[in-house]
Amino acid sequence: RIEVVETHHSWVFLAGDRVLKLKKPTRGELFDFTTPEARRRNAEAELRLNRRLAPETYLGVVPLALSSDGRLAFGSEGRIVDWLVEMRRLPVEDMLDSRLAERRWHPTEIRRLGDRLADFYARACPVKMSAIAFLARVSRECEASVEAFARTGQRDLEARAAPIALRLRGFLSSRRPLFLHRLRAGRFVEGHGDLRPEHVALRADVELIDCLEFSRTLRLVDPVDELAFLGLECARLGAPRLEAILFARYRRRTGDDAAPELVAFYGAYRALIRARLAIDHLKDEGMANAAKWRRRAAAYLALAGARLPRLARRHASASAVLTAAPSAAGDSGFCRSRPSPALKSPSGSLSP
Repeated sequence: RIEVVETHHSWVFLAGDRVLKLKKPTRGELFDFTTPEARRRNAEAELRLNRRLAPETYLGVVPLALSSDGRLAFGSEGRIVDWLVEMRRLPVEDMLDSRLAERRWHPTEIRRLGDRLADFYARACPVKMSAIAFLARVSRECEASVEAFARTGQRDLEARAAPIALRLRGFLSSRRPLFLHRLRAGRFVEGHGDLRPEHVALRADVELIDCLEFSRTLRLVDPVDELAFLGLECARLGAPRLEAILFARYRRRTGDDAAPELVAFYGAYRALIRARLAIDHLKDEGMANAAKWRRRAAAYLALAGARLPRLARRHASASAVLTAAPSAAGDSGFCRSRPSPALKSPSGSLSP
């Protein structure tokens, strides 16, 4: 028996212990899947990128061919018309979102997850990023989130989102040296891009699936940002304790003792964006599920607001984020990379 699950951009076929994912011929601001060649390239990227954190799950790229008698079959015999990603099917009960829903998780498992992510970030090559481009992008995302509520007529939610966005942009301006230091120190890496509990499998060897394969720009992140995002999503599902466990393992393994206010900023920033994405569903689904998505957006705004007190109280004008002159150290250029930090074993000793 084959089950079919439809998402915004894919059809997912579940058959026994296998999963096959087929991209829809859609186009968006950051991707274009409208041709078979584009879908092939994306499938290959999905395989390559996801094998970084789930090598046993992602099996290969499978061609879908049309035979001379008009039948579709997997394999290269006939005219290839599309491409699918083949995966092993992971048990639902192993996924972190299911564990959280059932309150069936243990701190030891979360420590293993933290170690897995810390090792991944520590081994990743630092990426060069334009400091001004990064700061401007974060500021624009804050603005866009408020505009989304106005555009969909959600005035009450807009009134809650606007001061959150203003506070975040103000922090971005007043604590600009904090972000520039991390950029220059080579802390930013090519990460997962969509690190949510439903993408985490708590198995003997922790695996993380469904990375954001179609946009490298969105995968270039500060690891503290990704971990704060995962902590945020766990908190939304009723497990706020997980964030502290994850960061404790990350700090122990990498030596990156990120400021608590930075963790709070990234968490609030991600919550604001998730609120926007929730309300954007109204464009596709109309008012049929309006109450559901309004509740989801309100929950994210509450999570964002809860993190604001941990930010520095004093901050400069938000407009200074975009108007401050570049420093002599090269704000307008690309930040220098750094050697990957030494990995610490759980016992604290250094390993190559």
